[in-house]
Amino acid sequence: MLYPITPFYLKSIGFSIVAIGVLEGIAEAVAGLSKGYFGKQSDISGKRLPFVRLGYLLSAMARPMMILFSSAVWVLLVRSIERLGKGLRTGARDAMLSDESTPATKGKVFGLHRSLDTFGAVLGPSLALIYLYYYPEDYKTLFLLAFIPGVLAVAATFLLKEKSKPIVEGSSKNTFFSFLTYWKSSPTAYRKLVLGLLFFALFNSSDVFLLLKMKQTGFDDTRIIMLYIFYNLIYALFAFPMGILADKFGLKKVFIFGLMLFAIVYLGMSFENSIAISIGLFFLYGVYAAATEGIAKAWISNISEAKDTATAIGTYTAFQSLAALIASSITGWIWYRYGADFAFLITACATILLICYFLYYSSKLSVVLN
Repeated sequence: MLYPITPFYLKSIGFSIVAIGVLEGIAEAVAGLSKGYFGKQSDISGKRLPFVRLGYLLSAMARPMMILFSSAVWVLLVRSIERLGKGLRTGARDAMLSDESTPATKGKVFGLHRSLDTFGAVLGPSLALIYLYYYPEDYKTLFLLAFIPGVLAVAATFLLKEKSKPIVEGSSKNTFFSFLTYWKSSPTAYRKLVLGLLFFALFNSSDVFLLLKMKQTGFDDTRIIMLYIFYNLIYALFAFPMGILADKFGLKKVFIFGLMLFAIVYLGMSFENSIAISIGLFFLYGVYAAATEGIAKAWISNISEAKDTATAIGTYTAFQSLAALIASSITGWIWYRYGADFAFLITACATILLICYFLYYSSKLSVVLN
């Protein structure tokens, strides 16, 4: 409900493009670093469900609090708390998914998760669109209404069950950054894969910039939300089939296909487009997301031991979010200095370089990517 309207709300209370970029980057960095810590803590404790439940609770409580004050410090604090909730739940939740799958079905399982999760991103903005149709620019009420599905999400976690796992010795030694030690002990294939993924993250800025680009192109708030709904619908519809294809034909092939679509989208965004072309680009963007996001975690869970799954995913997402901080901040600065078209063109070129990296090292990464 809130993601597509948040940048417009922030602009309405005085945030600049650069400030929005920095805010989103810092928030994602908080989420990422906490994913690393709580992912390892989940592995150490042998528990998943408490982290999932508390994570959804924090996010549900934090979202409506953004409207209480308009100061930058307050907005940053509340946004960070909301992202902390995501950090709490992500590693443990993904480990639960991994426990319910086999190496041959990881793509399917994680694809199904992304599909169902993203259908929520279709329903939420649809409700927001209906509300804004009758109450234009009444963003604050929407933030309050978003508390309702948040509470329902927390309630749903009480339907989950988990099997007890042995507690790992040395749990008292876990500090906020101790998950970094996993990088040194992780498999070589894991490090090579994550290095490629992190290079991509350095240029893959927040989707907020795509929405702002549509605003700059001439789309009003209603059309932008409809476009965001359309993107998520395509993502949701394709995530599960892409997971099945990845299990059948290889993770590497499907992922590189997704990167190619991403490059096409950002290259297309670097030019002035008609409404029809913009819709087509967002269609491709939805297919790209379906072909990459869940599959990346499927790879990682396949090449890590079951006892380290949450730590492996948490470590990757921690580095990824730090890269997102850099990506969103730099994109905001480039946009401010040289314009949106140049910012998107740089992202497209960097993605093409990454495709070359995966193709060049395909034989070395074959165990991971096929």
